Amino acid sequence: MAVPARLVPLLDQFDFARQRLVDRMSGPVVDSGNGTGVPVGPMTDAEYFWEPGPGCWSVRRHADGPGARATLLTGAGAWGRDATPPPHPAPPPFTTIAWRLSHLTELLALRADHTAGGRGMTREDFRVSGDAASAVADFDRAADAWRAALVAADDAALDAVGHSTYPYGSDPEDPFLDVVWWVNQELLHHGAEIALLRDLYRLLHAGI
Repeated sequence: MAVPARLVPLLDQFDFARQRLVDRMSGPVVDSGNGTGVPVGPMTDAEYFWEPGPGCWSVRRHADGPGARATLLTGAGAWGRDATPPPHPAPPPFTTIAWRLSHLTELLALRADHTAGGRGMTREDFRVSGDAASAVADFDRAADAWRAALVAADDAALDAVGHSTYPYGSDPEDPFLDVVWWVNQELLHHGAEIALLRDLYRLLHAGI
């Protein structure tokens, strides 16, 4: 099935941002943005869990309980992500790479399920990664699942309200094309945040 013309630029944007983030976390090089390869090493667990200041939200073992100002750890398995029911703390806690990457992976995996899967997956079903390498691999799988949901959408699906039934956003009330646009914005801004945190970690811990 041909990809609808309206979807092509958004799909291209998703592919570029997704690959650039994976390369930025895994190496050995990342596109600088103009086609020049910049050397980068794989993200370490120390970077993944690094808390630049007090009171950060992160990924933690369920056995250890939530962090400061969080009331629960969401996610299946041994690990969970700091969270609290609305209203969320103000000002919002600073979040680690682990938190941001888990959030990004979860929203891709759940939206894929609520678009082209069983439409029953919840945050409590999502398995949170307890190390950097697993987190990157999980992100890549979730991105594959979301991309598959995108390329399966025809023009009618792009205009359909509620084509995605993702329960943690406005998806059931939005045309699917708007959801696609929003997911790209999530990927772009969280990807930039993760890249910046890696740069700051290198600056503070390696001095380069």
